[in-house]
Amino acid sequence: MTKDLRDVYGQKAISQIPRLLGNMDRNPFSPTYGCFHRDYWLDKTSDFPDAVRQFGVHALALVYKYDFPGSIYQGQPKIRDWTIAAMVFWSKIQHKDGSFDEFYPYERGWVGPTAFTMFTIIEAFQLLKEEINEEDAQTIKQAISKSAHFIAAGETEEDHLANHHAMAAMSVWKAYELLGVPELKKGYEKLWTTFKTYHYEDEGWSREYDGVDPGYLSATVSFLGKIYKSNPDPEIRKVMEESVNFSAYFVYPNGFYAGSAGSRNTLHFYPHGYEILGKEMPLANAIAQKMLKGLSEDKLVPPEIISDRYVFYRVPEFLLAYLDYTAPQDEPAKVPYEQDDFERFYDRSRIYTAVRGDYYILANLAKGGVIKVFNRKTGALLVNDGGIIGRLDNGKVVTSQWVDPSYQTKAENSEGNIKGQFHLVPSNKLFTPFKNILFRATLIAIGWIPAMAHWLKGQIRKSLILGQRSIPVSFERTFQLDGNQFTIKDKLAVKGLYIFKNLSFGDEFFVRYVPQSRYFQSQELEVEAYVPNNKTVQQLNSNKELEITRTTDLETKEQKVEV
Repeated sequence: MTKDLRDVYGQKAISQIPRLLGNMDRNPFSPTYGCFHRDYWLDKTSDFPDAVRQFGVHALALVYKYDFPGSIYQGQPKIRDWTIAAMVFWSKIQHKDGSFDEFYPYERGWVGPTAFTMFTIIEAFQLLKEEINEEDAQTIKQAISKSAHFIAAGETEEDHLANHHAMAAMSVWKAYELLGVPELKKGYEKLWTTFKTYHYEDEGWSREYDGVDPGYLSATVSFLGKIYKSNPDPEIRKVMEESVNFSAYFVYPNGFYAGSAGSRNTLHFYPHGYEILGKEMPLANAIAQKMLKGLSEDKLVPPEIISDRYVFYRVPEFLLAYLDYTAPQDEPAKVPYEQDDFERFYDRSRIYTAVRGDYYILANLAKGGVIKVFNRKTGALLVNDGGIIGRLDNGKVVTSQWVDPSYQTKAENSEGNIKGQFHLVPSNKLFTPFKNILFRATLIAIGWIPAMAHWLKGQIRKSLILGQRSIPVSFERTFQLDGNQFTIKDKLAVKGLYIFKNLSFGDEFFVRYVPQSRYFQSQELEVEAYVPNNKTVQQLNSNKELEITRTTDLETKEQKVEV
């Protein structure tokens, strides 16, 4: 039987309540009373209040209402008063169209700052409604109504993220439950129908921009689970079960989850939906237990290392997981790495996974061949290869690690092959004082027009995240397991006048702009990149071709390189 680790959820969350409160303006005489954005109300380094920080109301309402291990907050009048103040402040910073801002003024974000925060305001309101005065209650409910109708109208900002569409459906469902307005139920049904266009039932994953991201897939399970608790629709359960089955492949033998194998590189795991479904689905319970053990060992991006903006998400998620915890089963279901030898290649997601003897292999060919190999008995991470990254002589960074539908891929018999072109990395852009002034001037000029604000956000997404920026540098990557020998062969071919300054093969690295990624994990210390010397790089520049073969002995972890 697995050790019962339930208290870990509570302890990890409760330890961060002082941090949340430290970010909050708790002075009743302050004009920003109830604001969680310390950079705005105290440090004065932000010129607008980030609404996402108001997510903190949910954690405060939960610790006020329930008893958690090590908590001193249950029933404390100040916690109640600060929670209500935070809800009222949220209402005050709302735009007339019902939207809110997260990253910059006049953003008018659809799900990020609006649906996410509205959900938490509703949950906090439901927990404290008997203790909120009538005036504040009406203010909060009116703001919820405006936001709910804004969300129900649908997205107009290139928001191609399944978890956001799941959150939109969840938040409008919660608003319908609170307000009882028939139009909101119709809005929920429309949002649910849209979400389903992002879910691929044949493989069991939901699209995040242009591929599967296991971290956000767990978030989707969590959001759908919150609907399922009060609306046990068989269709919701079906999507949840399919998602749980697919996410199981990204539960690693060393206790970590996801990472660079996903389209958005996220390392986080949202446990609440798995705890909810774990009462009915053994595999969901098994995954929740393994990830809880990983959390106890600081392997799941614990709240204490998360930035101030996003720690607000994780704390109530763990508190809810504690409340809906499902005890481990005496004979738990097996996750993929525990199963007998198998091999699968999913054509749509282009995820390859296999168990071969002592080894568990997972590769995302859609990202140019991101590869992980584990010893499934010891848990050791033996190969962690994010692909190829390099810098040109003009300073631009290029990589094979990009999601490109034109890549040619195949995988079978413990071997995979990917052919494609390098892509420019767009996320290295930085603000200068002049650029910042120009950006703020643009916001002032057009941000007051909702349609223009949504257009601008779509353009920002395209600039930083989406789109294909291929260059005439081709690569072919082949990987193969032969006994205890794991080989990765990379062939590069340059056309035109491109000159490389340096190159790196393998290791864990991230190139896509995703705010909830790039947190440190101890497994990064276990493997190293192969960095060719200057002579090898010059060989590529001169001959326009380069072939490098790296073979790792999986018993000793020793690597042999042939150029």
